[in-house]
Amino acid sequence: MSALAAADAPVRILFDCRYTRLDRHDGISRYTARLVEEVGKRHAAVTMLVSDLRQLAMLPDLPHVLGPPPTSLLEPFIGPRALNRLRPDVVFSPLQTIGPLGRRYKLVTTIHDLIYYEHPAPPRDLPGPVRLMWRLYHTTYAFQRWVLRLADAHVTISETTAGLMRRHRMSRRPIAVILNGVDHVAHPPRAVPAGRDVLYAGSFMPYKDVETLAAAMHHLPGRRLRLLSRASEAIKARLSALAPAGAIDFMDGASDVEYAAALESSRVLATASRAEGFGLPVVEAMAAGTPVAIADTPIFREVAGEHASYFPVGDAEGAARAIRELDDDELWLRRSTEGEAWSRRYDWGRAGEQLLAFLLRVARG
Repeated sequence: MSALAAADAPVRILFDCRYTRLDRHDGISRYTARLVEEVGKRHAAVTMLVSDLRQLAMLPDLPHVLGPPPTSLLEPFIGPRALNRLRPDVVFSPLQTIGPLGRRYKLVTTIHDLIYYEHPAPPRDLPGPVRLMWRLYHTTYAFQRWVLRLADAHVTISETTAGLMRRHRMSRRPIAVILNGVDHVAHPPRAVPAGRDVLYAGSFMPYKDVETLAAAMHHLPGRRLRLLSRASEAIKARLSALAPAGAIDFMDGASDVEYAAALESSRVLATASRAEGFGLPVVEAMAAGTPVAIADTPIFREVAGEHASYFPVGDAEGAARAIRELDDDELWLRRSTEGEAWSRRYDWGRAGEQLLAFLLRVARG
């Protein structure tokens, strides 16, 4: 008997949840947890694949199996053999890195972005040899194309990324655009906050260009830039040197409750990122009624529409102007209301429904 179900069961979906965090979600972890929850609500034969039983605390109450770690160097070879024994009809991965060789099931992978081909600078805290390998890998699309073409189909999270995949001929397989969701909490219309804090929620990868926000603080006297994520001492020193003394508050991580409170108390969420696959914090801020000031890029135009204050990429003075624009209480209230309404197009329930339909189509195709 299969570990997943009997032969007459509905399509057996194995959902790769091995990138789920153990304490608090990052982007991929939240993407995984919310989608498997919504798919599991709608389909009777969903099983979660985890690599550590502690991950279950961050996941919905669904059947699960234990599998090999996804980061093993042997993942392309041992991963499919382990999954074959479970006899799934289709496997869904929240990334494109799952081993595809020797599988006996349909495989759907997720491509969030192609950022590192345009911005190949690796994380600054990686060892030198790893940084070199990172750069070499991203000098060509060839290896990525080979991996993607071994899957049966792909999901991506924005029309912008789907367009880049087609432009660079990343795969001939079907691509479904399934927009990220956001959790919508009923709340009364936001009042204009008393303070003028600027919040940034994201990593410190070079393409995120947090340096532009730090430099913008010279043009925003008396304000505080709050950086939500954990930062190394080197990052803190570099960003602090770019801003006026005392202008940056390093929060060093936040729980979901603390993140919601930071959005509630901030005047604006800002990001100068030069590229994104989606930009979930922008939509999360809009859903909370917090206006956003963001770099003028195709992905942010897609995600936020006309309901944001935009500034030229890399322009610290322009970022400051976009942030100061929201000092106008009437504009702030309008952006808060319209942004919250716009954000409702991004819904985890709708995303789960679309993903399930796509997985069933691939499995039966």
